[in-house]
Amino acid sequence: MRHFGVVRDYDPKRGVSIATLAYEYPPGFQVPEHAHGSDQLIYAIRGVMEVSSGQSMWLIPPHFALWIPARTSHRIYMPGAVSMRTLYFRRELVHRPSPGCAVLHVTPLLRELIVEAVRVGQLRTRNRHECALRDLTILHVKNASPVPTFITLPREQRALAVAQAVLANPALPKPLAMLCGDVGVSVRTIQRTFRKDVGTDFASWRRQVRLTKAVELLVSGRSVKEAAFAVGYQQSSAFVEAFRLTLGTTPKAWTLSLAKQT
Repeated sequence: MRHFGVVRDYDPKRGVSIATLAYEYPPGFQVPEHAHGSDQLIYAIRGVMEVSSGQSMWLIPPHFALWIPARTSHRIYMPGAVSMRTLYFRRELVHRPSPGCAVLHVTPLLRELIVEAVRVGQLRTRNRHECALRDLTILHVKNASPVPTFITLPREQRALAVAQAVLANPALPKPLAMLCGDVGVSVRTIQRTFRKDVGTDFASWRRQVRLTKAVELLVSGRSVKEAAFAVGYQQSSAFVEAFRLTLGTTPKAWTLSLAKQT
């Protein structure tokens, strides 16, 4: 991936392990594409962030955070008001099990560690209390469970237009043939393009979009039936099965596990 506009203003300075940033964003705000020289954990204590990097896009509600390795270009869109709390880690401090960006589940303890680190402002290497806070934060970020909620976008412009129509309204009942007709392209071309650019067929891709949006709704307190209907499922049983195949558990069991950790 091209390293686009590396911003070093927020990277930890000499003698600092973790630097932090707290910022309040209004609805509709866009952070243009950029990268940081440090590893980054993006978290919002309020609101939902839409983060994009290359062909990938993530919806990040509270309870989730996004891990972004150093020098990874990304941009952020705020659909509504967002209270962001960001940690910038000196490189090599956190060794995640797999490289690349990852959506992480934020436990109540990790949330409080993030909030406390931001309150302190920067965690210095020669301060005993701040080193203890640093080490505990690193441990919980390293061990945070990944959540498979991401969307890959096609590069080809007509396929991207079809994808954006679905993203704008995941419950859109239009069949693929009608979506293709709107942009003047054949179904066969779109299917071939999705397999080439995204690595899956269109139906599987739309299912992933709907599940990603449903996770956001479930986290915000919507019922399984409400989330299913909101993302276009006419039968909640079909939604439950799609959720189970992707996340390995039912939406009810998943939300109960979140509730136990709050």
